[in-house]
Amino acid sequence: MITTVDEVLEFVRDNDVKFIRLTFCDLFGRQKNISIMPDELPRAFEHGIPFDAHAVSGFTDITKSDLLLIPDPSTLSVLPWRPQQGRVVRFYCSIRNPDGSVFWGDTREILKSVVNRTAQKGYSCMIGAECEFYLFLTDENGEPTTRPFDNGGYLDVYPLDKGENIRREICICLEEMGIRPETSHHERGPGQNEIDFKFSDAVNSADNLITFKQVVKSIAARNGLFASFAPKPLPDKSGSGLHINLSLMQNGHNVFRLGEKDSSKTAESFVAGILEKITEITAFLNPVPNSYERLGVCEAPKYVSWSHSNRSQLIRIPAANDERMRMELRSPDPVTNPYLAFALVIGAGFYGIENDLTLPESINVDLYTADDSITNTLPRLPENLGKSLRLARKSDFIKSVLNEQVIESYISYKTIELQSFSRSADKNGYFMDNYFKVI
Repeated sequence: MITTVDEVLEFVRDNDVKFIRLTFCDLFGRQKNISIMPDELPRAFEHGIPFDAHAVSGFTDITKSDLLLIPDPSTLSVLPWRPQQGRVVRFYCSIRNPDGSVFWGDTREILKSVVNRTAQKGYSCMIGAECEFYLFLTDENGEPTTRPFDNGGYLDVYPLDKGENIRREICICLEEMGIRPETSHHERGPGQNEIDFKFSDAVNSADNLITFKQVVKSIAARNGLFASFAPKPLPDKSGSGLHINLSLMQNGHNVFRLGEKDSSKTAESFVAGILEKITEITAFLNPVPNSYERLGVCEAPKYVSWSHSNRSQLIRIPAANDERMRMELRSPDPVTNPYLAFALVIGAGFYGIENDLTLPESINVDLYTADDSITNTLPRLPENLGKSLRLARKSDFIKSVLNEQVIESYISYKTIELQSFSRSADKNGYFMDNYFKVI
């Protein structure tokens, strides 16, 4: 594994690298990049490559528009879909101020700081993301349509499932980039697919998710298709979720193991913390109006509850053995910024541990068909983005995890975005132009 600047420079010299992409995310998880030539790479490591932060949504005003990208040498990856002669490589970057300090809007650094705080307490978190997406046909001009690529359903095979070759190509590409897929299959919706990859530490898992979305969109486009990560691209079909599977390790021991009495209270308090803070952080996990069309239908959660194995719950403890024991949070969707999402979820779990919270009783019923006598007793996830933003703005917990500038900028931009959506006479047209075609 390449981890040092000298190793990177040697790799670039020896492997016909002609183009280098310096990648980062804005506050909302949208990937951005600057391309440089190999001769500029030493300068990038030593001094950084400047960019106009004022032009990036949510970052700075025009009076403080200079920021620098510093490549992380451990994130070197060749882009397999680009030419093999005159290779293209990519780095994830730290975002720095001109004086060398960390920029407040560097969400990757925010996640790193949360991970470091948990490490100081003797814990580490391993995360595996399950990300769903749709494949749609394009028109004669190459523009996306809402016609699904196939009419397959859950775990179907060819010819109902026409996406198997696309998924195979995506998985091979991910493997070549050092990301290890575990399973792939057709999901419930027509043209809907899922690819799950191996657990990793939180920062690497967030990096992998950003890479995954780029790979999916690139491979789909190369095959004349359009990949959508919209939470609810088809009104009457299954939505696309980003299920966060999380294991908590203490001294190399997975506290989510069953039958481990010394660890069970820690795991229970961790889950209890997420349950207690989930409504406050929902604006970051479900960040667009379309997110709320998904929640509460087709196996997406609506209530704040947990159980073992039950997919109608917000949190479930899947059936698994030994080190694969984990919790699964089922409310987030693929539009989230994974660095902020993972930071807040981990932070909420540790809030539960630090405050010795007690896990409420599990609700082992189908909440989609349960009697009102059960569901009326349960807290609910926010029913729209407006309510989520109001809860986030009032949250002291979020202020303990994210810095003030990130919170203010994120909520302000999302409030303006919601107002624009609300004023639109053609909600579907607004969704198509501002969400479906770009996320």
